[in-house]
Amino acid sequence: MNISSIVVQTVPKYLNEVVQSLKDCEACDYHFHDEKGRIIVTIEGEGVSEELQKLRVIEEIPHVVAADMQMAYSEDELDAHMKVIENGDAVPKMLNDDTIDARNIRYNGDLKKKEDLTQFAKNFDDTKR
Repeated sequence: MNISSIVVQTVPKYLNEVVQSLKDCEACDYHFHDEKGRIIVTIEGEGVSEELQKLRVIEEIPHVVAADMQMAYSEDELDAHMKVIENGDAVPKMLNDDTIDARNIRYNGDLKKKEDLTQFAKNFDDTKR
């Protein structure tokens, strides 16, 4: 299950109308707002895809200027990634090899953007540098 908080922005003139639309909306749970037009809601979904669908519903509400995901928690996805890390060798072998000069290691990109860390580590080891 994924849970994310969304900050919805509207202009104060339409605040009450947008708040009511969000309260009536089945895509989110309303929590609170301020007089400047900032509204806090949360969405839940089985995965990121479902959350993005709900975010689009919120964005399409009349007078919503912006709706941005601020915080996200994904228990199932976190558990799946933890299993891969615990059961595999996600650290490329060459990074633990003291006989390799660090200047000869080629940078292969940001690990945060790699979806399959185990395959990335294997490919990294296969480059031999």
